[in-house]
Amino acid sequence: MIHPMRKKAINGLKPNDEFTYTRTFTEAETMSFGDLTRDYNPVHYDTRWTDTKRFKGLICHGLLIGGMICEFGGQVGWLATGMNFKFIGPVYFNDTVECRVTITDIQENGRAEAEAVFTNQHGTMVGKASMTGRLPLEKEKSILEQMVNEGDPTNKLTFE
Repeated sequence: MIHPMRKKAINGLKPNDEFTYTRTFTEAETMSFGDLTRDYNPVHYDTRWTDTKRFKGLICHGLLIGGMICEFGGQVGWLATGMNFKFIGPVYFNDTVECRVTITDIQENGRAEAEAVFTNQHGTMVGKASMTGRLPLEKEKSILEQMVNEGDPTNKLTFE
């Protein structure tokens, strides 16, 4: 099965194309992310800390949530050149976040801009991002198509 984002990339992306997907964040993922990034801020680990900040509990790392844009990038072959995040509200363990990515500009040389909005399961915006990067040109789109025709074995989202 071909992932819909990858299919759209093969067929050609254009400004205003929009991609929406969700993910539920677990405590285990947050702990692993902290280990990977060496970010041991108490806001992720100690409720005494979150109580003083008036959070309802421990919160996920902002960049773990922001990393949702990587799903879009990985599926369409976007090579990131810049990212800017604004973290607006907390994401708690087991919250489900929707990421909506919109391509805002594409130049002939494949350089592109996009925006992402992150919303929790209550419909509250918890973050946003702007991105710059390079989209696949004809040669890369041809390789993506070859990969898909081979079953896209390195794309774990193909099998979900």
